[in-house]
Amino acid sequence: MFRLGLGIAVGYVLGSRAGRQRYEQIKKAANTVADHPAVQGAAGVVQAKVSQLVGRSGS
Repeated sequence: MFRLGLGIAVGYVLGSRAGRQRYEQIKKAANTVADHPAVQGAAGVVQAKVSQLVGRSGS
């Protein structure tokens, strides 16, 4: 029974470390993409279109 508990504890610690590293890797990649000028430009266009459509529906 002790071995089972020890195995679960070790698996949890190793898994949580790997999970955190992968999370940080994904977060860094997402920030890199979001900060790209082409993405920023596209986001501005979409935001302007949405504002335009919301303005029309409010009239």
